Amino acid sequence: MSVFALVHGSCQDAWVWHKVIAALHGAGHQAVAMDLPLEDPNAGASEYANAVVRALADLDEPPILVGHSMAGMAIPVVASRRPVQLLVFLAAAIPKLERSLFDRFRGEERDMFQPDWPGKDPSRNRQHALDYLFHDCNAALAEEAVAHLRPQASSRAATEPPPIAKWPAVPSQSIVCAQDRTFNPEWSRKASRALLGVEPLEIPGGHCPFLSRPDLLAAELAGLAALEPA
Repeated sequence: MSVFALVHGSCQDAWVWHKVIAALHGAGHQAVAMDLPLEDPNAGASEYANAVVRALADLDEPPILVGHSMAGMAIPVVASRRPVQLLVFLAAAIPKLERSLFDRFRGEERDMFQPDWPGKDPSRNRQHALDYLFHDCNAALAEEAVAHLRPQASSRAATEPPPIAKWPAVPSQSIVCAQDRTFNPEWSRKASRALLGVEPLEIPGGHCPFLSRPDLLAAELAGLAALEPA
């Protein structure tokens, strides 16, 4: 059995993981998710990491830490503050020390996002949420997911450099979603190789596979757990 800690991204909440948690539990694993303080206008990657660390306080073993989307900026910070077995970047931002994500996007990594995505706010525009986040979910689930969206009060996680001086000594892996309409999958592949030093795993579908393909995602995560030393 492995323990998974599942961290949501921008504008979402812990609910998004409920199908993956059920699938992981069914396979004999433990999984925990938490809400990040998106309502805090002063929160950045450090404050998000603090929320994760608090939620994991009672775990008996280092978890496999999965960060979706903007949570990729927080999970290395978590690993610098508590033991973690593996970092998994799921359709995620991948930090670069001393550089903010937005500076990279405005500079040398202009292919980071899909061309139509910058400037969209799915928490305030239902159609943006349906078109960019939940386009491959069934209609009822997509509407339920829209109802769970939360405004993001702070952009500090993206506009400030990562709040760590060095990368944590923890192995990493990434999962690219081939039809992602937010992060450009080609950028995700390149960043995985250049910044994490790994060949990414790839699954079909859009930005939110925990809703559109929960069983597939759970199987990929369980497969990563099987590769980790006991």
